[in-house]
Amino acid sequence: MDSISVFWTQMTANPLLFMAVMLTLGVILVNGWTDAPNAIATCVVTRCMPPRAAILMAAIFNFLGVFVMTLINATVAETITKMVDFGTDPDLAVISLSAALFAIVLWATLAWVFGIPTSESHALIAGLTGSAIALHSSLDGVNGDEWIKVIYGIGISVALGFGLGWLVCKLVTKIFYKANRPKTEPFFRGAQIVGAASMSFMHGAQDGQKFMGVILLCVYMSKGQAMPADIDIAGEYIWLMILCSVVMALGTSMGGKKIIKSVGMDMVKLEKYQGFSADIAAALSLLFCSVFSLPVSTTHAKTTSIMGVGAVKRASAINFGVVKEMVLTWVLTFPGCGLVGFIMTKIFMMIFT
Repeated sequence: MDSISVFWTQMTANPLLFMAVMLTLGVILVNGWTDAPNAIATCVVTRCMPPRAAILMAAIFNFLGVFVMTLINATVAETITKMVDFGTDPDLAVISLSAALFAIVLWATLAWVFGIPTSESHALIAGLTGSAIALHSSLDGVNGDEWIKVIYGIGISVALGFGLGWLVCKLVTKIFYKANRPKTEPFFRGAQIVGAASMSFMHGAQDGQKFMGVILLCVYMSKGQAMPADIDIAGEYIWLMILCSVVMALGTSMGGKKIIKSVGMDMVKLEKYQGFSADIAAALSLLFCSVFSLPVSTTHAKTTSIMGVGAVKRASAINFGVVKEMVLTWVLTFPGCGLVGFIMTKIFMMIFT
């Protein structure tokens, strides 16, 4: 498959593949309104950019993140495709994957309704895992060696996000300690736009790769084939990168304001220099994890970096009520979305087989 026309022909000839790809695009859309706004939240609430301009910037840098990081290191996408085994029956594999994606859309939509920035990365991992367990009726379909990277990623992204948020903000306050604050406003306005662009870039590098991997997995599974080890994602699938970026941007424009408020306003009241510090810290955290092939949550990185920034001033500057809601959502995502994926797989198998 090396062109969009071949891809479309395969989809229209295989209803199960069509359903799986549409559900994947649905997950990307949901990611756009629940995850992507994290990248531009601080930039919008500190009035460095209007929402529409920030969303357009996020779309552009999401695409660049997918493209550039896929050229450098495509192993985040490969980790997702190797994490579970859907067997050798192409119809059952696509049905199970479709059920997992349906579960992710359902779970993420509920989180969006309550305005809580859940992690589609963890929902994706949980849904795929629950579905693979349902298909095999055991843990045989779960690759523990790849799954352990998720656990590493959670710990590392949380520690890096908070630690770098605190460190970068502390350095900024030290460097600009004697500066006239009004005169620093133009600098930090521009710097925060750069920080938001960096966050959008790394969001595309992480989440864009994950969803590209799922779509390619759909295609190869529908043909009863394994993903080729030497697949040239960046060379052959530029159109797929553009598609993922456009759908993600559409989702951000539809529902992003609710998450922007929750992340950028409710958790910590930010000034421009603090927003810049949080964005740079989160982007560095995501870059580190991407280089080492760890599939992590952009939500984890951004929210913990904001907490680290807030802690520089004082611990009471953090709204721990909002933090508690987010942590509870993260804790529930793995068992909750995994269970929904398991149940939906059993239901889909009853309906379509």
